[in-house]
Amino acid sequence: MSDSLSMNSKGKVLVVDDDRLVLATVTHGLSRAGFDVIDADNGDDAILLAREHRPDLALLDIRMEGKSGFDVADYLRESLSMPFMFLSAFADAATVAKVKELGAVAYLVKPLDIAQIVPTVEAAVAAVRARRGRPAASAPAPAVVAPAFSVTPVAAPTPAVVAQQLAQPAGALADPIPLAVGVLMHRYSLPRTEALARLVRLAETDGRSLAAQAAALVDAVELLARPGNA
Repeated sequence: MSDSLSMNSKGKVLVVDDDRLVLATVTHGLSRAGFDVIDADNGDDAILLAREHRPDLALLDIRMEGKSGFDVADYLRESLSMPFMFLSAFADAATVAKVKELGAVAYLVKPLDIAQIVPTVEAAVAAVRARRGRPAASAPAPAVVAPAFSVTPVAAPTPAVVAQQLAQPAGALADPIPLAVGVLMHRYSLPRTEALARLVRLAETDGRSLAAQAAALVDAVELLARPGNA
């Protein structure tokens, strides 16, 4: 855990997960990538550390004993105006709806390896620090193989995309594509690339843009989650 931001740090990140193996893996990976990392294995400690260290970004597991990731996110948003993203194994209708309501920067669905997490965190922290007038440490852009279709890679949104999401009022994710991919991963037990490919095929079949197809899928999930539709 780092108390002050080192000269060459890319930024300060709070990682919260009650699975100690996941916590250690993500913390180690982000530290090696150049971030100052603060870690907590429960919601109460996460809030205390967030208040003390004021990280640029929080990366939160959702389902934890005691305070959930949603509880922590609500506090970070209301009391500290701190951006956050979720890393969770769950992409059911109720979870998707709550993620949108809270206004997360991103929603990454497990299982993921650290190579997928780092680019998303880099983009989010760079956007946050730019908005605050603090330059992010320079780092080579991650190598991303461009897909055949025009879409920002789900695991690595650009700083411009993340900045647009951060500018949105709380209660709405600007980009529905990561959520839709998460829903397909959860429902059909697909890896991320296959879920994204399925979403592309659906969009092509329906004659919609990828964003429009993703929004329609998320809206359908939310409709099914409403009382009376169970």
